[in-house]
Amino acid sequence: MSHRTLWLGAVAYDQKVVPIWEGMRRYFHQEAGLDVEVVLFQTYEAQVQALLTGVNERRPRIDIAWNTNLAFLQSLEWSGGQCRALAMRDTDLGWTTVVIAPRGGEVRSVADLAGRTLAIGSRDSGHAAILPVFFLSELGLVEGRDYTTLRFNTDVGKHGDTGTSEADVLRAVLDGRAHAGALGNPFWEGVQAQRVVPAGALDVVWTSPAYSHCMFTASPELEPELGRRFTDALAKMSIDNPTHRPVLEAEGLKRWIGADLTGYGSLEAACKQQGLFRRPEAARLAGT
Repeated sequence: MSHRTLWLGAVAYDQKVVPIWEGMRRYFHQEAGLDVEVVLFQTYEAQVQALLTGVNERRPRIDIAWNTNLAFLQSLEWSGGQCRALAMRDTDLGWTTVVIAPRGGEVRSVADLAGRTLAIGSRDSGHAAILPVFFLSELGLVEGRDYTTLRFNTDVGKHGDTGTSEADVLRAVLDGRAHAGALGNPFWEGVQAQRVVPAGALDVVWTSPAYSHCMFTASPELEPELGRRFTDALAKMSIDNPTHRPVLEAEGLKRWIGADLTGYGSLEAACKQQGLFRRPEAARLAGT
């Protein structure tokens, strides 16, 4: 049985990330008997590169990454299919994208987007940009041909985690710069719960097919036994345990579950269509 240190990566998209992963590290050390150390990255691309670094390479490397759905697929693509999905939150199931528009305005159904402007989030946000453009194309509405996009490339590298670009989308719809906007359903539900928007001001005119979101991703070199111990430890965390609860609630889940790749096929097709599997170093060489 291996007792080596397990290096876990996460992206620092918000100040709350630090106490979340300090709590997770404490749990692994004190209750699960796993020597886990957490490394925080500024972008998912940097994290994925570290996940794919070999044990003998002189670069930062990690064993497991807490990835967005896009970062998981990039890990899979860039490793030649050698990375593997480990676990996810219960709240990562059943995500959707919604298109919202002013009540009584020009856009009352998705077909009404033709000839109009749709606000979307950061280009690397699966829920606020990549998937809405893809799903709309499947409905016969092609970006740039049938409708115009107002893009907010805010916090690129964080894959939409900060929610900043979705806030920009919401403002653009409310102030009339866009006829409609695409948001992830968790952001939209939060807006409604917090009464950020006046009741009845906006309607959902379209909801996408469901898809899964974040995923713990294993390096190609992670020993299967260590991966099993890691996922077993996650499964033992309980929202009913007062020590576990603050960490789970801060990360937005009630329990960790096995990997579910529902909807990943659509995102994979969208990434290929939109050029999102291009390696970061290739993009830098091209000056993009």
